Amino acid sequence: MTKSMKYMFTSEAVSEGHPDKVADAMSDAILDAALALDPNAHVAAESFVGPDFAANLGEISMSRRDGLDTEKIVRGVVRDIGYDRPDERFSWDTFEYENRFSSQSPDIAMGVSRGRPEAQGAGDQGMMFGYAVRETPELMPAPVAWAHRLMRRFTAERKSGRIPWLRPDAKSQVTVGYGDDGLPARIDSVVLSHQTTDEPDIDRVIRPTVEAVIRDELADTGMIDGETRFYVNPTGRFVIGGPAGDSGLTGRKIVVDTYGGACPHGGGAFSGKDPSKVDRSAAYYARYAAKNFVAAGVADRCEIQVGYAIGVAAPVGCRVDFFNTQHGNWSEEKAVALLESGEIFDFRPGRIVAELGLLSPKGWSYLDTANGGHFGRDVFPWERTDKVEAIRAAFKL
Repeated sequence: MTKSMKYMFTSEAVSEGHPDKVADAMSDAILDAALALDPNAHVAAESFVGPDFAANLGEISMSRRDGLDTEKIVRGVVRDIGYDRPDERFSWDTFEYENRFSSQSPDIAMGVSRGRPEAQGAGDQGMMFGYAVRETPELMPAPVAWAHRLMRRFTAERKSGRIPWLRPDAKSQVTVGYGDDGLPARIDSVVLSHQTTDEPDIDRVIRPTVEAVIRDELADTGMIDGETRFYVNPTGRFVIGGPAGDSGLTGRKIVVDTYGGACPHGGGAFSGKDPSKVDRSAAYYARYAAKNFVAAGVADRCEIQVGYAIGVAAPVGCRVDFFNTQHGNWSEEKAVALLESGEIFDFRPGRIVAELGLLSPKGWSYLDTANGGHFGRDVFPWERTDKVEAIRAAFKL
């Protein structure tokens, strides 16, 4: 008999072949290419995909614009994802392509001109959130962390050829039961919907194979028990997928990209935007600060909100919530004062860009962020915990 849970929480993830993620990847690949040609490029790249069709629109202002072959970039992205069969109505070498990029508005450019890093204004108004929680080694909420793990595993199974009937489009969903202590206690259910070829039998091949991989991937969590429920391709058939089955658009998977609903999402989407857009760069920096607070032992759970005005460097507001999980007598007010001082974390957009190296990524790319979530992976500089000692000193821990 399953023990009673205080509450359940559900998060989902999607594969790189999901239509919206195809669009995100196209936009971020264009951003990578633009910054490689001109580190001062201003980019807001949107992508749209559908049956046998892909389009780009948005704004790009940069030098060496003639060297940016957007069609070549997006076709390469689709090829690498694995859409290579024209009969599926979306293949890298056969879809129709349109480019509708224009230049950034000079009214916006005037407010965010980079100049000295400390003087660079925010690229837009808005509020951004960062979050960390002591539920997983990566200090991410367990449901979304485990949902992303499943997508990474099934992508590896597909691309290696170990499960040859898998196709690129897929979604996972993990429901976790939380105990009275507020920590994950068990996995209540897992949903895995994966596009396949038309050959395998759903009951004799697809469901047992997929469930076995799920169990193997999540075994080390210790959270699967005899009453965990598995739903594999619940409708019984998932052959028509990707942009042939549903349109895709940049920025429609913002909760998948962040904390799976465990934390509010402010500002806007991330993909395709250069780091002058604070809804991307400040969200990364807020995660950086929140993760370091939790890693330092200040609290077991931390949420940070910052707000900006377009063209203004300093945030217009800052809030910290430890959800009554802080250790000792350290208050949210003290954390806010620390953030506003700029002594350890400087939330001015130009300083964020310089500190995290967002104009010239080293060992990572913006395309890497487009699939698997923007948080919880050590390859990204905003996942470092290099401020822990400074925080401990400030909080006298």
